[in-house]
Amino acid sequence: MNNKVLEFINEKVIPNALKFINMKAIIALRDGILFTLPLLMIGSVFLLLSSFPYQPIVDLINQLGWMEAFNQATGATFNISAIVAVIGIAYSYAKNENEEPLSAGFLGLVSFLITLRSTVLSEGGDIVSNIVNKSWTSGQGMIGAITIGLTVGYVYTLFLKKGITVKMPEGVPPNVASSFAALVPGVVLIAGAVIIYQIFNSFNTTYIEFIYEIIQAPMQGVTDSLFGVILYSTIATIFWWFGVHGGSIVTGIMGPLLLSNLVANQAIIDSGQALTVSNGAYIVTDQFTAVLINLTGTGTTFGLVLFMTFFAKSKQFKELGKLSFIPSIFNINEPVIFGTPIVMNPFLFLPFVLTPTLVGVLMYGAIYFGLVPPFSGVTVPWTTPAIISGFLLGGWRMALAQAVILGISFAMYFPFVKKVDKMNLIRELETE
Repeated sequence: MNNKVLEFINEKVIPNALKFINMKAIIALRDGILFTLPLLMIGSVFLLLSSFPYQPIVDLINQLGWMEAFNQATGATFNISAIVAVIGIAYSYAKNENEEPLSAGFLGLVSFLITLRSTVLSEGGDIVSNIVNKSWTSGQGMIGAITIGLTVGYVYTLFLKKGITVKMPEGVPPNVASSFAALVPGVVLIAGAVIIYQIFNSFNTTYIEFIYEIIQAPMQGVTDSLFGVILYSTIATIFWWFGVHGGSIVTGIMGPLLLSNLVANQAIIDSGQALTVSNGAYIVTDQFTAVLINLTGTGTTFGLVLFMTFFAKSKQFKELGKLSFIPSIFNINEPVIFGTPIVMNPFLFLPFVLTPTLVGVLMYGAIYFGLVPPFSGVTVPWTTPAIISGFLLGGWRMALAQAVILGISFAMYFPFVKKVDKMNLIRELETE
């Protein structure tokens, strides 16, 4: 790579990227959105049971009468992801600013609920009041929830830092004092939410619906495209090649949208429709990146580890292969990235960037043309080994797709790592 390009990236691109991921709002977003993941994983257990890729098990659950109960658990986790996000983001913002965070989380929840409609038309045309429409408390409300959570966190901490609060006398218990301290920012935030509701209601919409139509839907469309796949893959790997955690950067930008895509797919299943691209299913979701593009770790490095373990001739690579093989099975590849090293290694730049990009493009086409099913709302821990995660998420076809990805990884890395291995061997022989 040209020295001027390296200099530009090191002096301009990376520092600005680090400034971005260290912004208060981005940190709060990253920390806050994590609160949704345990719920989605727990909900995924019940979702997997109710839609297990082996029909006799599904029939047995139906016969035992547990299907409705499992669906209740799924709905109570997946369908409130935006609510959890708004609480988590406001909470994280205040906590990172060393202010009492729980009140911020509750104010975020209240502000979010105020902006939603509390009525809905029934199938018979009657108005049903006093409801919370779960259509907007799940994936469709995610970006609206993020904006509200960040706004509440910022305003709440600003008031407290400026001392614009109700101050209690000394001797009052801290929990009571913190509750009263939230009164002034709470009044301002709730009043603001009421005004926002009234403004959008006069146009027969809501803030959350407006944000979805104007911002979220177009952004989800960008992520759910070949351009989005290529962008995700190249950003993550190029930054990792320079030694910067590319996953943090790309997740801070695209993570909530990919999560929304996943929840939207589950909503299609919940509506009784088949999960197909023609029915509006998203191809690129949180699980698409986790178990396809990033299979065995960023850069899809299993092929590199496989060569080191069984084919390398240099002592360095043989030992590194032994140390990295088991972690790689569980999608942990930092030993390879820094031990090979891949970081700043010009010989491994191309396979490290191109392998996940090629995988992403091929798998996008496989799902688009129906060779592999789209991802439902089922999620698995990121450490779930290849083939197993594929079977749980998409049956034998997804497991087969992962096997193909492992083969692609080996083929892509082979000529490059063979060259580096030969160089290492020559160096070792000269040293001896």
